Amino acid sequence: MSTSPAAPLVDMGLSIEKMEKVAFILKTTAHPTRIAIVQLLAAHDSLSVSDISERLNVEQSLLSHHLAGMRLKGILSSTRDGKNINYALKMREVIDVIQCLAGCTFL
Repeated sequence: MSTSPAAPLVDMGLSIEKMEKVAFILKTTAHPTRIAIVQLLAAHDSLSVSDISERLNVEQSLLSHHLAGMRLKGILSSTRDGKNINYALKMREVIDVIQCLAGCTFL
């Protein structure tokens, strides 16, 4: 059995820092609901959990789980307004990554 030589690495101009940041964003948003949350919040300054739940047609308990995780990772920020918690997109670079993926020809 012969082994073929390894394919040469293609330099995409990504530094280690950029690769780590992109990997972090991809891991943190790697769920359709999380991507939908990012898209929704990219179009609004902030929204309450109930607004997001209604617009995405997602159960509030499941949505709260996704929102809390993304907040803990620094993707989102939250503020309390009485009984409501409002979320906003904190790490705007997430929009760029999702837009790049949306432009992929294989999708």
